[in-house]
Amino acid sequence: MALLIGLLAIAGIFYYFYLRLIKQRNYALEALSSIDVQLKKRHDLVPNILKIAKKFMEHEDAVLTKVTQMRTISASDYDKTNPEEVAQHLEASKQLQSAMMNLFAVAENYPDLKSQETMVRAQETYEEVEGHISAARRFYNSAVTDLKNLVEIFPSSMIANMLGIKAMPYFEVDEAERKPVDAADYL
Repeated sequence: MALLIGLLAIAGIFYYFYLRLIKQRNYALEALSSIDVQLKKRHDLVPNILKIAKKFMEHEDAVLTKVTQMRTISASDYDKTNPEEVAQHLEASKQLQSAMMNLFAVAENYPDLKSQETMVRAQETYEEVEGHISAARRFYNSAVTDLKNLVEIFPSSMIANMLGIKAMPYFEVDEAERKPVDAADYL
């Protein structure tokens, strides 16, 4: 009888950690999907911004081409359960964000474009979407931290190993973005 109770206790503990791991992995996948929803908004907005900008910036094809390429790469499908593909997707998203910031910086040199109401509204909408993407990334990183803890800390780490559950990559910023901003560069 004691053996049966011991086995049931071990099975109960195993099941408890199994549930926590699956729940947290699904939570992290949900958070990743939230990023994708916001990225979809961005991807839908980018062509409109490019159409507006193209009217004024015919000779800035390199900037427009880079944004278009990054949008295509970051909008492609990927396996959300594969940590390497998730990392590549997040990197493509960062490159698109960088390309868009470059586009807006170049657009500042075009007074007609800078003052056009449609471009101003498009840029404001883009900035709002970027804020939503930032919030979704924070949510994702929080979920990844919880999953990473479960995958790395005993005894759930043993169960994660048996089930093949791995930690997902964090969304991290580039080294260039970590450097402090020098106001003198803008004065």
